[in-house]
Amino acid sequence: MFIADSEDGVKMPCYEKNIDVIKNENRKILENLARDMGIHLFGIAFLDPVRQYFHPSIINASAPLKFGISLGFRLSDEIIDGIVDEPTLIYKHHYSTVNHFLDQAALQIANKIQCALGGKSLAIPASQIVDWKQQLGHLPHKTIAYQAGLGWLGRSNLLVNPEFGARVRYVTVLTDLLLEPDKPMNGDCGNCYKCLEVCPAGAITKQGYDLEKCLAKLKEFAKKPGIGQFICGVCVKACPKKD
Repeated sequence: MFIADSEDGVKMPCYEKNIDVIKNENRKILENLARDMGIHLFGIAFLDPVRQYFHPSIINASAPLKFGISLGFRLSDEIIDGIVDEPTLIYKHHYSTVNHFLDQAALQIANKIQCALGGKSLAIPASQIVDWKQQLGHLPHKTIAYQAGLGWLGRSNLLVNPEFGARVRYVTVLTDLLLEPDKPMNGDCGNCYKCLEVCPAGAITKQGYDLEKCLAKLKEFAKKPGIGQFICGVCVKACPKKD
């Protein structure tokens, strides 16, 4: 591994001299692969501040992995704009299709790390529920995306990207590959209360977000013909994006 002679003739690793170059090269390879697949947002998170949110089922596997690669896919404006006060059938299909696409993208990124770059990797499913009562996955992708500098957590409890608003789905790949993490983004919703005004569950207020009210409404929507999933989309539509 990059061996060099010291002044006294002792063989010394010169890994440190190349560390920034290696980090940049690794990022470029992975980000280019992600962009080529159609991923819109790419960021790298340092995991230590967010490990407390990991589900116990991945604690052991993720322990040696220091970084989380966050991949974001922008949802279709036409489909999101078609939502009025409840999820539509085409949104349900779009939601499922995007989750499947993100899983495939994460699989390819993880495979690239393992087979070409010599690192360890763990692709986390985009939307696999492991705690049905709380509707939690293996980890909160939006929290990783926040740590990776892709947006801030808004009043709706969704990640708000400055360009796309909340119209993004995320997936995460954990890795020990040498990378330079991004920094969390400074931002907030300011004087915008659009999600609060339209929330069909009344779960978004100036005092905070009420998970129980949100889940109750999602269960109600899931019973509608053809839906069958805990989805809404009303607050996603309301969150401003750049024109």
